[in-house]
Amino acid sequence: MLTTQYLDEVVQELSRTINLISDKEAEEFVNKILDSNKIFVAGAGRSGFMGKSFVMRMMHMGIDAYIVGETVTANLEPDDLLIIGSGSGETKTLVAIAEKAKNIGGTVAAITISPDSTIGKLADIVVKLPGAPKDQSTGDYQTIQPMGSLFEQTMLLFYDALILRFMEKKGLDSNKMYGKHANLE
Repeated sequence: MLTTQYLDEVVQELSRTINLISDKEAEEFVNKILDSNKIFVAGAGRSGFMGKSFVMRMMHMGIDAYIVGETVTANLEPDDLLIIGSGSGETKTLVAIAEKAKNIGGTVAAITISPDSTIGKLADIVVKLPGAPKDQSTGDYQTIQPMGSLFEQTMLLFYDALILRFMEKKGLDSNKMYGKHANLE
């Protein structure tokens, strides 16, 4: 296949994920973010990169949001929300972060393929996204893409759709958000 044919198949795969995401779970998640004091996002590997892009957009909206592990990250307190993006829901470092957040009194949200995972069970809010696990021999979702690519791409687009929902709820438009964009470049 040519590169553009692969791209077409990837886009088709992403289109098929839309109807597999619960609007109820997504709306509960949006409302919890808007009701929380501070937002913390954690993820490993490519899932972590998707989380970083989400935190950037939340910052553009004026939401107090941080990436777990960065040197400028604030402390998590009760009434704060920790969002963990993990396909497997079993990444040991992320499990430990979720446990610590729960012990402090924070709320945990899991964005995952696996709601029955350790992180899924620790979470107060779970949004199940479709996708294949890194080891595709154990999953029931078929994709031409390697490892967790479909989950990671779906997560990025889901996060971008959440931003649009926030914008609607807060009466924001792109011009208002651009005012919070970095200007020291």
